[in-house]
Amino acid sequence: MPKVSVKVKWGKEMYPDVEVNTDDEPVVFKAQIFALTGVQPERQKVVCKGVTLRDDSWANFKLTNNALVLVMGSKEEDVPAAPVEQTRFVEDMNESELATALDLPEGLINLGNTCYMNATVQCLKTVPELKNALLGYDQSSGGGTAGGLTSALSETMRALEGGGAGACAAAAARLLTALHAAAPRLAERGPGGQLAQQDASECWTEIVRALRMRLPAAPEADSKSLVEQYFGGTLDVELVCSEADEPPTRSTESFLQLSCFISQDVKYLQSGLRSKMAEQITKMSETLGRDAVYTKTSKISRLPAYLTVQFVRFYYKEKESINAKILKDVKFPLELDVYELCSPELQERLTPMRTKFKELEDASVETSLTTKNKNHGDSKRENKRKIIMPYWFENDVGSNNSGYYRLQAVLTHRGRSSSSGHYVAWVARGDGWLRCDDDAVSPVSEEEVLKLSGGGDWHCAYLLLYGPKILEIPEEEEEEPMVTDVTEDPAGDPPTALA
Repeated sequence: MPKVSVKVKWGKEMYPDVEVNTDDEPVVFKAQIFALTGVQPERQKVVCKGVTLRDDSWANFKLTNNALVLVMGSKEEDVPAAPVEQTRFVEDMNESELATALDLPEGLINLGNTCYMNATVQCLKTVPELKNALLGYDQSSGGGTAGGLTSALSETMRALEGGGAGACAAAAARLLTALHAAAPRLAERGPGGQLAQQDASECWTEIVRALRMRLPAAPEADSKSLVEQYFGGTLDVELVCSEADEPPTRSTESFLQLSCFISQDVKYLQSGLRSKMAEQITKMSETLGRDAVYTKTSKISRLPAYLTVQFVRFYYKEKESINAKILKDVKFPLELDVYELCSPELQERLTPMRTKFKELEDASVETSLTTKNKNHGDSKRENKRKIIMPYWFENDVGSNNSGYYRLQAVLTHRGRSSSSGHYVAWVARGDGWLRCDDDAVSPVSEEEVLKLSGGGDWHCAYLLLYGPKILEIPEEEEEEPMVTDVTEDPAGDPPTALA
């Protein structure tokens, strides 16, 4: 009997007809209890007929219809004391009060070392095309473990969009169950039976792999999946043997993210990306009949709308048998230009849009200088409507047609190894930034985000997500003021990256 209806008693409160599915992990039931009582799962002691519910197994915890389940645990520890002062300043507010006052979005509760999953979801949520596809996903469409993970992520997105803390907690629990089914290695437990910390990069890869299989691309796109359409790029690769006179070997490779390898010389993201584009490798030489050194040169031939960059901060330390962390400070920009990493053919295609950006920048400088010399400025210019230009090539929706990107999410790690420590998401919203630390969401400044470059035990950037920089051109003033109709934009619908 996997599904039963029980009564949950917490203190003086009684909650009848609570449906429990014992096919789910116990953490899902604890999330339901959190939604009812507000008691965090790690503070709950759940008892039925003298048996305490474990986090990892139902074991001897037998449930029947109308069984009485006792819950012990206080939520007062999570709720600050009522303020004495009637007037509250933002600086004095805690995270819960800030969320209410500033209309902050919901976070995801930590179900026991699940910060890696929560941070990954919050970063991916910043991609409007992906979020909209998940909100419209048919959760009954099947698809094995990949379909189950996509359905759970769809439910989580819907909960984050306005379902409340209880709905978010239940959705996070089901997402964790689906993630463990799709990637059993992420279900590893520690010596005490608690869930072990996992690598956020592995979680990111597993979720993206499932979405790649389940979310189709737009009908007019060349890609088969939405992930390939908006996250996928291609590289033109050339291999030249350094030890023999062999003709160069040319091929094409695809990627869903770029890697920034950290060496002693790498101080900036751009230099780390460049070093990966020209590297020495060893492979079998047919001419020499043995392994030889080759120079591998890569140039980007297709830029995705959303560029994921991983800092390769972890390496395996055999002596301690852990993935040790490189704490080196590597600066990253809020605006990234990858023009120099592209092939000559792509650079030529990027030039027209880059020229438009330069013309707009020059016009803005000229306007600001002119306005500065006026007493009251030019209000008509400030109120001009703007035309949003597509960020993709006309025949390749989901690409980037300028080489310019803006940072929209950072996934950080604090600690000394990938299997310990804590992960947090930092996401752009409007003109500001939010820190999503599990279910605690708070506003932060751009300066705080730029301090995530590493160099100490504070949070270090591990994954960066860049979105397309949008070109907005001021609309020319009409000679006849009576004409108010908006003409059809030949480029199609406005880009959803601003959603």
